[in-house]
Amino acid sequence: MPAPITLTGRLVRLEPMREEHLGELLSAATDDRASFGYTYVPRDAAAVRRYLDVALEDLAAHAALAFAQIDLRDGRVVGSTRFRELEYWNAGVWPPRPGRTDPSGIPDAVEIGSTWLMPRAQRTGVNLEAKLLMLTHAFETWRVHRVSLKADTRNTRSHQAIMQLGATFEGTRRAHFPASEGGLRDSNLYSLLAHEWRDAKERLQARLARHAVTATATATTTVEVPSLQAA
Repeated sequence: MPAPITLTGRLVRLEPMREEHLGELLSAATDDRASFGYTYVPRDAAAVRRYLDVALEDLAAHAALAFAQIDLRDGRVVGSTRFRELEYWNAGVWPPRPGRTDPSGIPDAVEIGSTWLMPRAQRTGVNLEAKLLMLTHAFETWRVHRVSLKADTRNTRSHQAIMQLGATFEGTRRAHFPASEGGLRDSNLYSLLAHEWRDAKERLQARLARHAVTATATATTTVEVPSLQAA
């Protein structure tokens, strides 16, 4: 399993989700829910508690790395995102499956997902820079072959944002899993491949420049690994 990492840009810092983020995650998730229609965002204290617990369980199971998104304008948590569906192609089992890693602990393919931001952080460049930081780490540090993304078929805004990253639409998975508001949802699937990353990165940096940001993607391994035990 890759070590938990902190990814820092000019607008946002992605910190491994941990116990100390609980209160601010609750505030971010419940302050204004008007834009969360097709995205699962925990809606009360009990749901945020479970959300954090699951993130820590997934870390322990080598299934995902969840981040709290910190807006560097005020140092507050404004949402969450994660690396999930980590695939290890040389783990000695076929097909590859969650929880089975190879000796390097470095994934061969990942998904970026479970992303949400409170309204005041939307359209500020925070999400764009977070994607740049994560994609840069995935392709340039882990050297993955593929990054996957997906969105509810009804979520036009998310589809546009994913396509603007330079990702390719792969198709629709019907009745993919429960919808955030109940029932079942269909998901549009997308991917970005290693050989496509250079051009995609240039486009992302150009878009960030519109937010008066010099996009510099840096990553540092955390000194203290977050506890895997939830209080």
